[in-house]
Amino acid sequence: MIEAASFPVKPFTKMVGGSRKVHPIVVRWTSPFCWKMEKTLHLMRVRCRNTEFLFQKNGGKTFQFRCCNDGKYDSKGFDGSVGMKKKLAVFVSGGGSNFRSIHEATLQGFINGEVTALVTDKPGCGGAKYAAENGIPLLIFPKTKSSIDGLSQLELVSSLRKLKVDFVLLAGYLKLIPNELVRAFPKSILNIHPSLLPAFGGKGFFGLKVHQAVIESGARYSGPTIHYVDEHYDTGRILAQRTVPVLSSDTAEQLAKRILHEEHQLYVEVVAALCEERVIWREDGVPLIRSKDNPNEYS
Repeated sequence: MIEAASFPVKPFTKMVGGSRKVHPIVVRWTSPFCWKMEKTLHLMRVRCRNTEFLFQKNGGKTFQFRCCNDGKYDSKGFDGSVGMKKKLAVFVSGGGSNFRSIHEATLQGFINGEVTALVTDKPGCGGAKYAAENGIPLLIFPKTKSSIDGLSQLELVSSLRKLKVDFVLLAGYLKLIPNELVRAFPKSILNIHPSLLPAFGGKGFFGLKVHQAVIESGARYSGPTIHYVDEHYDTGRILAQRTVPVLSSDTAEQLAKRILHEEHQLYVEVVAALCEERVIWREDGVPLIRSKDNPNEYS
């Protein structure tokens, strides 16, 4: 909860020389749970009479209350990197649970971005239905005899450019990404894989097949990997991983469930860092994520 006295009765922005002048006020966050959430994540956006407001860290447990107009922040984020929302295109082939997590995080303000397109090779999948229910444009790729509305490689690239997409996120998309798309979005395409790459990756390793192979190998740990996409399956530079213990009694389904839970959290955290421009490339070509709380720490 926020102290009622901290809220202005009327909107506090006004037009000055053709642009809005922001008048920040200070509010105090009194809920321990919300404070923990804000400290761990990034910010929270609320709506009031069709106006978006943004809470920002301002030392201690105090936040600044600022107006956001037309998707642009009038102020910078915790690390000074928040600006225009990044435009995201998500690719799915199935239920799209990672897609949903990412989309919900953009709506809640945890990710400084917006999903502007959902690309799928299966227009009847759960991810496509969710996109339709939430007004997210649907693009079908690739074009096949059974999907006459599908796009060619060049048409897909052209469509994403028209939408001014900044980043492409693969979330359970089973087709190999064409070279044209990789070249059009260098260092801007991410994929999530349900094993600790480079182990148990490559063509044919997807879904329960991955988890069954992990169990049969005797590996003690598995977990999701987020990596950049190149011209091959699961060989791009690794950006983030999270370990999940493999239990002696695990079935492929049980292991998959625990890893999927970690996927949802990890993908949101990584996309948040991506949209805040906290991904740094080391001289040897290894991508690192700069800590939001300590700019001198990387993971």
